[in-house]
Amino acid sequence: MNKNQSLPWDHPRFRSWIAVARACQLMQQSLSRSLADLDIKPPHLDILVNLYRFEGISQQELARKLLVGRSNMSMLLPQMEKRGLLLRRDDERDKRVLRLYLTPEGRKLSEEAMAIQTGLIDRVLSDEPIEQCMATAASMERIITVLLRDLRDEDRAES
Repeated sequence: MNKNQSLPWDHPRFRSWIAVARACQLMQQSLSRSLADLDIKPPHLDILVNLYRFEGISQQELARKLLVGRSNMSMLLPQMEKRGLLLRRDDERDKRVLRLYLTPEGRKLSEEAMAIQTGLIDRVLSDEPIEQCMATAASMERIITVLLRDLRDEDRAES
């Protein structure tokens, strides 16, 4: 780094970037602790919530929604299937595609976990005005859009 180049902490947006990163890490840690009694972690919750909302979603669609690779899915899904939380079934039209469904036990666990997550969100954000929550969400969604576009551009450049 040369002497004329500004340091990251001198950048006016650095504080925001660091605050978002730290908040994300702490939210994941808090959520992990809150879910411990259910014997699931945030990645399991992400899968359960998506299967709850989008029953019959394909493994590939789920991986894309969660921004994870197929290797992550191939590690987590068998564990959850063995535990009796989900079922993988062949797609009726395309045998190469596996569709995912919650079992009754998986649906019950999803509801318990979502109640825990909602309680945590309510506790942490209860003092924030709804307008501020919506503004923060809009700001984060803009950041997500930029970062996803960057990832797609990098993937295309590597192909």
